[in-house]
Amino acid sequence: MSVLRQAQHTLELATRGRGFTPLTPQVARWLQEERLADGLCTLFIQHTSASLLITENADPEVRADLERFFSRLVRDGDPLFVHDAEGPDDMPAHVRAALTQTQLAVPVRGGTLMLGTWQGLYLFEHRLSPQRRRVVLHYLGT
Repeated sequence: MSVLRQAQHTLELATRGRGFTPLTPQVARWLQEERLADGLCTLFIQHTSASLLITENADPEVRADLERFFSRLVRDGDPLFVHDAEGPDDMPAHVRAALTQTQLAVPVRGGTLMLGTWQGLYLFEHRLSPQRRRVVLHYLGT
């Protein structure tokens, strides 16, 4: 019988502004450093104007297309929005985050994230300017 293990870590990330920041290498490195084997890794972003996605990791045009789609769906400076304390991208960033995900769960086998061939983990920054972001990793397994 295997004993369950639990581990937690916070990634501190700098974004370049709106767009995608890869997370897969940092999460994979943490799993290896902690010698975590079989279980579930949960990621949670501690912000309301950025989100997490599992998406295509091979062709960068997929991520560019996603950004173009969200730019059309939720426009900066839209007069519909009253909340603009930090600029015209403030409320649109909150809407984008509400439409995507603030947490992800990925199975782990043999210390490896069980992502599909073309999948990668990304922080999806919704603000225009560079930001400092925190993503909490939680592992439960053997």
